[in-house]
Amino acid sequence: MSNVNLHIGGRSFTVACAAGEEAHISGLGRMIDDKLHAMGGAGNQNETRMLLFAALLLADELHETAGGAGAPVAPVPAPAEDPALAERLEEIAAKLELCASHLEGLAGDA
Repeated sequence: MSNVNLHIGGRSFTVACAAGEEAHISGLGRMIDDKLHAMGGAGNQNETRMLLFAALLLADELHETAGGAGAPVAPVPAPAEDPALAERLEEIAAKLELCASHLEGLAGDA
C-alpha cells in the first residue's frame, strides 16, 4: 500500500492506493482539480457539492466517449457474470469507502 497526496480544489487529500498506482491516482486527482477549476473554483458551493458536480461532469464525459450523447447508459453486468469485473468493483468500492471515510473525517474537523 502507498499513499498519494492529492491537491484538489485548494485542499490536500491523502489517498491510499496499491503500489505502482501512484502516478495513475495523481493523474485522476489532477483531472478532478482541473474540472473544479473549469467550473469556476470553489465559488460559494460547499466542498462536497462541488466534488459531486465535478464527478458528474467527468462521468458524463466518460459516458459520451463510451456511447455518445443520448445513448442510454449500458447496464453493468452482474459480478457473477464476470469475475474480473467483480474484482475490479471490489477495488473501486474499497477506494470509495476510503474516500468517504476521509470526507467524514474532514466534516468532523470543520
